[in-house]
Parts: sequence; C-alpha cells; structure tokens
Amino acid sequence: MELVTVSRAEQREQPLSRQLRRVWKYKWLYAMLLPALAWVILFDYLPLYGISIAFMDYNVIQGFSGSHWAGLTYFRTLFESEMFVNAFKNTLIISLYKLISGFLCPILLALALNEIRVVWFKKTLQTAVYLPRFVSWVVYGGIIALLLSPETGIVNKVIEWFGGKPAYLLVEPAYFRTILVVTDAMKEMGWAAIIYMAAIAGLNPEVYEAAIVDGASRLRRIRHVTLPGITSTIIVIFILRVGYLMSAGLDQVINLYNPMVFEVGDILDTYIYRIGIEQFSLSLAAAADVIKGIIGFAMVLLANHLAKRINDSGIF
Repeated sequence: MELVTVSRAEQREQPLSRQLRRVWKYKWLYAMLLPALAWVILFDYLPLYGISIAFMDYNVIQGFSGSHWAGLTYFRTLFESEMFVNAFKNTLIISLYKLISGFLCPILLALALNEIRVVWFKKTLQTAVYLPRFVSWVVYGGIIALLLSPETGIVNKVIEWFGGKPAYLLVEPAYFRTILVVTDAMKEMGWAAIIYMAAIAGLNPEVYEAAIVDGASRLRRIRHVTLPGITSTIIVIFILRVGYLMSAGLDQVINLYNPMVFEVGDILDTYIYRIGIEQFSLSLAAAADVIKGIIGFAMVLLANHLAKRINDSGIF
C-alpha cells in the first residue's frame, strides 16, 4: 500500500516538475518576456484602479480617500448630455466605417502583393505602403491638409479638371467622415497587411502547385487556397479590431477636425480629451472612458462567440 501511495504522489508531482524543467530549459526566453509582462501590468492593469474616479466626486488635492462617493451621478450626466450622445453616435459610425475598410483593405493588399512576381517591384511597393505607418498624425494631417487645400491641393485640381468647383473639403461636414476613413486606411493598411502576408508565406506551397496542375486560375487559387489558409488569422484580427470599435482615432481626428465639422467629427476620444484635460472634469471623463471600455469588452466577447459558432475558432 505504501508503494502505491508513493507512486500516486509522484504522479501528482510529475506535471509540476515537468513544467519547472520546461521553464528552466527556456529560462532566457522567459527572461526576455519579463519586460513585456512588467509593461502590461504597469500600464494596463494598475491604472484600472483609476476607474473608481468615475464613481467619485474626485478632487485632486483630496485624492481617492478624501473624495466623496458619487455613485452613478456622472453616468447619468453623460447620458443627459447632447454633446456626449452626439460623440457616441459619431464614434459608432466612424468606427464601423473604419472597421470595414481597415479590415478588408489589408487583406486585399496582402493578396495583391502576394501575386506580384517581379521581386524589385514587389519590395518597392511594399516599402511605399509601409512608410505612412511610421509618420505621426501631426505630420500626416498636415500633408492631408495640403492635398485638400482649395488653392494648391492636388485633389481640388483634379476636381477642377473634371469641371467641378474647388472647396476646402476638411470644413465640409458631408465629406469629413469619408476623409477620416480613407486617410486612415491609406496610413494603416500597409502595416496591417504584414500579418496577412506572413500567414500566406506559411502556407504549404505544394497545395498551390497542385492547384496549378489542376488548371486553377490565380483568382481560383486565391479563393480556394489562400483565403481558406489564412481564415484563422483573419478571424483573430477581426476580433481584435472589434475591441477598438469605440476608439475612432484620437490622433487622427484631433489633427484634422475643426469647429465646422464638430457635429459629424466629434468622437468619444476628443470629448474625453476636452472634458478631462481642458475642463478638468476628471470624474466625467473617467465615466465616459468606463463606458468605452465596457462596450469594447462586450464587443470582443460577442465577436469571439460568433467566430466560434461560425468557424469554431477564436482568441479564447
């Protein structure tokens, strides 16, 4: 009986010992992971304590302990504010447009680049579409303003060439959301396409060879080989993008919008910036940010659930 008992104890200890041996074997890889883990804890988890500001009549001098509890007062104030409701609506509209364009454009770009056989042209084109990602929105916004200028902008020159009248498009509410979506796609799709190109590069080339032998055209190979092969990557990227549905791009909007387009361009991020930084109403800004976070988290759970139902794959 004693021998059996020891044997079972050893069996219970084996998974732990195997895990410890594995950690020790890859100790340097785990050591390299520590800075990233520390960054996530420091900037993603510790700040969560600040959510309590949304439920307090927060005073900077008195701090968390000295501030009075306000409950849901600031949340009620938000939903009674026309500016918040308008910013919420604009955020949903702009984010949905960006979700569609920012999701489809990188896939189409990656598929197109994968079909280019001239190496020097492919590398040149890749570099050209990647570069905007490394330019800040301050600089990129200035370039957009110059391109859309009614006097010297190339866009208005083209409009004039087709017989139209030049206009300062950045102050036209009818065009502002379109400008946001198009310029965001132009700036980010090259960088986002890298993930899909890496997934395509990992596909088995023998499958392509078999498709060519069977007489499949390029479009058929894309449809029946490439896209099914990167489906899991597409789903993961889509779920992650859905999590940012309530973040329509503070850097972009704050560098492009103006009082003429507040009605269609003011989003939750700019609203929080004005309320929290300019007006120093920290509790109200925190309440708006909590709403953003809750909706984003709920959208990730919903998207992951739907992905598992449709394709039996998700991020968790």
